[in-house]
Amino acid sequence: MESPKTIVDYITEFLEHAEIEKNQSMKTIINYQHYLMRFVDFAGMLRPEQITLPVIQKYRLYLNRINDKHGQSLGKKTQSYHIIALRAFLKYLLKMDIPTLSPEKIEVGKLPQRSVEFLQKEELDRLLGTIATKNPAGLRDLAIVELLYSTGLRVSELIGLDRDKIDLKRKEFMVRGKGSKTRIVFVSNQAKKVLEDYLATRQDTWKPLFINYRHPRSTGSVTLGENRRLTALSVQNMIRKYAQKAGIIKHVTPHTLRHSFATHLLQNGADVRAVQELLGHASITTTQVYTHLTNTRLREIHEKYHK
Repeated sequence: MESPKTIVDYITEFLEHAEIEKNQSMKTIINYQHYLMRFVDFAGMLRPEQITLPVIQKYRLYLNRINDKHGQSLGKKTQSYHIIALRAFLKYLLKMDIPTLSPEKIEVGKLPQRSVEFLQKEELDRLLGTIATKNPAGLRDLAIVELLYSTGLRVSELIGLDRDKIDLKRKEFMVRGKGSKTRIVFVSNQAKKVLEDYLATRQDTWKPLFINYRHPRSTGSVTLGENRRLTALSVQNMIRKYAQKAGIIKHVTPHTLRHSFATHLLQNGADVRAVQELLGHASITTTQVYTHLTNTRLREIHEKYHK
């Protein structure tokens, strides 16, 4: 006789469902597993029908009082992520006709306002102005910054680009983002020019669009080409170096350029739905964080010019 399933079995099936049926990223699945196993650590091997509102209430109290591996208490945002994962799990159980608590009965609570840092146009110009282009590495760095700002790419998307996938004649290309979703991105005239200047210095046949010049010289093998592909950390360190050189006191990262791309589009009148598509956001709610910034700008204009 087959043994009854445990809650861990159900969690495993939920994670497999998230990977195969919902095509969610591996990072999301790993986070789900972490959050749900913490619930198991707290509640024990209870059955789905034993998950009740009183259990959830005690679990919330538990999350609010425990410390992480660094001895720090969990932030409200992290606590909310635990509850969001639990709600997704309960929703899956009900979809599979397994009796349990309705996820609608669990309130997530209001998350803190997300903080978005972006560069003003003057700051962006200063950042670009610090990049010397007398050698291939400098041209590469300028091309990276111009492309990030021109397209709103995530750094993970940028470092995965291959030369043969970039259509500079049409000034557009496809990129595979979160959840393996593809979207089209567009290259500005300025970014196109800098990319062409950079690619003109490349004498190799390696696939990666952006390569590491500090890697030891060797043969032009395909394997070596992949080894020369820039890492996300390399791009982050490079942008931070130029931001400091430009005297920008903000914490500037590749994602700051993505934020700048979105904010400047909205400030110049772009529709939020169009910006959502350009960024590759699954939900309009994620994009709407930028409308708060543009509304602030409108208020400043109103206060300055409306007498």
